[in-house]
Amino acid sequence: MADNGSDSRAQTAGPQSTVIRGDQRYLLLGTAHVSRASAEEVRTEIESGAYDSVAIELCESRHAALTRAGELEQMDLFQVLRQGKAGMVAANLALGAYQQRLAEQFDIEPGAEMRAAIEACQAADLPLQLIDRDIGITLKRVYRRIPWWQRMTTIAALFGSLLSREKIEEDDIERLKEGDMLESTFSEFAQQSRGMHEALIDERDRYMAAGLLAQPSGRNTLVVVGAGHLKGLEGYLNAGMDDPRAEQQRLDDVPPGSRWLKWLPWIVVALVLIGFAVGFSRSADLGQQLVLEWVVINGALSALGTAAALAHPLTVVTAFIAAPITSLNPTIGAGMVTAAAELWLRKPRVGDFSTLKSDVTQVSGWWKNRVSRTLLVFVLSSLGSAAGTYIAGFRIVGQLFGGG
Repeated sequence: MADNGSDSRAQTAGPQSTVIRGDQRYLLLGTAHVSRASAEEVRTEIESGAYDSVAIELCESRHAALTRAGELEQMDLFQVLRQGKAGMVAANLALGAYQQRLAEQFDIEPGAEMRAAIEACQAADLPLQLIDRDIGITLKRVYRRIPWWQRMTTIAALFGSLLSREKIEEDDIERLKEGDMLESTFSEFAQQSRGMHEALIDERDRYMAAGLLAQPSGRNTLVVVGAGHLKGLEGYLNAGMDDPRAEQQRLDDVPPGSRWLKWLPWIVVALVLIGFAVGFSRSADLGQQLVLEWVVINGALSALGTAAALAHPLTVVTAFIAAPITSLNPTIGAGMVTAAAELWLRKPRVGDFSTLKSDVTQVSGWWKNRVSRTLLVFVLSSLGSAAGTYIAGFRIVGQLFGGG
């Protein structure tokens, strides 16, 4: 049962909808994530005393980013690298940098209404429920749900927003008022890709509804979400679910990648090794030439990427040596070796962690800050090595079978 905007109290600026299921009443409050008015509205709602619990569109990691300013200062960068999370951390920093650009340009605080909800709940001693899916899982599901060619354009668009110094247009702000940061950042692609739209918006609507249905924390619950989630969340709450917990678990699973993409690196390695064997079987000179080309092309491109990150000279040398070797073992990436070397040669200082969020809002800051520069070393040396692997691999095949 839903009652759109018919709350008995004074009407407010944001869209609302009331959903009643049995003795549970949910007031869904749609907010603009970049609006001071939304923050005040949330605070007023909570302070009214009409609710005995509050749920907000945040996950644990985003909640920590809002409430624990020193979270980045405690990050173990080596553990991030070893667990293969360097790319994800870099993507999160890029998203954060986009938010900070908005804050500086329009003198606003993205997520202010969520912070207001957290603080008001603490003051009123109300239970607070975090109902959004983890941002890392959402980004991974987006990555899996879209074609491989669109993945590259999406990643390029995300990091391209960092390189662009163009002012963010008012139209972009209007989109933010209708949705949230994730949706606005990828809005152009989400409109063209059903898979991306489902992972970014529809799945999260269903996930949040499942969280509310699985664990009701009070009879009158205020649900604070971006206005773009209001209609979908209302629909799923009204429809109900047979097993909300199982639904959340399903939406938390990251689909496996395409099999051919999984096996492609191993196929390339096999072809390269077979190429070496065939080359040496024809002549020692040809075999040596193929090995030399493999080392030079792979090592040089990885070293070039590492140098582009302004890594330590010894890290660049490490990239040249490591890339031809690690490329023959897809379980170990060149980026892991080069980032570890950079981390050892230029250990980040405490100040690098404390200024990381502000530094990455500027293009130069990514190279200036030792933490973000280490992440750049990982990303760019990995890209260089990957390019070198395929270029050198195809060249070897051409030398053997193309008459080169």
